[in-house]
Amino acid sequence: MPGQAPSAQGRDRRAALTFADVALVRGGRVLAERVSFALRPGDAAVVTGPNGAGKSTLIRVAAGLLRAGAGTVEREGAVALLGEGHALDGERRLRDALDFWAKLDGGEAALAAVGLAALGEVPVRLLSTGQRRRAGLARMAASGADLWLLDEPANGLDTDGVTMLEGLIGRHRAAGGAVLMATHQPLAVPSAFGLRLPGEGAAC
Repeated sequence: MPGQAPSAQGRDRRAALTFADVALVRGGRVLAERVSFALRPGDAAVVTGPNGAGKSTLIRVAAGLLRAGAGTVEREGAVALLGEGHALDGERRLRDALDFWAKLDGGEAALAAVGLAALGEVPVRLLSTGQRRRAGLARMAASGADLWLLDEPANGLDTDGVTMLEGLIGRHRAAGGAVLMATHQPLAVPSAFGLRLPGEGAAC
């Protein structure tokens, strides 16, 4: 069985994210308006909607990578973002690449948590799509961040991988972390609240 992801025991979680009447704008086009919600320790929100609705834009605004077109965004606590890229050096061994983001003990525990403990010596560039997604999730787990921002986190994962992802999210929340995710795939995230963006079409 996968190991346990590193926890933040011994310190208080400060995970918090608040959107107040936020407008999502990309390429000069308003994708959504008056988006409001609040996340606190242990909370999870699942953002859904058609292509072009602004799901990825919302995640990037939450991360501070894009500016809100209107309204206010407030964050508290350390933030970790998982997007399409895995943010790991392809030429380094997986164990070494992950150690860039965390102390080695945290990295080892994170690799075990996502089922990649046996691949620590393999260069990142040789990993399969699903293994790279697991490696990205290991980086999230090893980061110790309070707030996880996940953009289509189940992409490339098989059924076992999805179950692993659900377990990681559950343990993070149980430790007082918070999660905001955009997904088109159904995930078992108990007591998460849904945020649907109506959207109209083009990819965001």
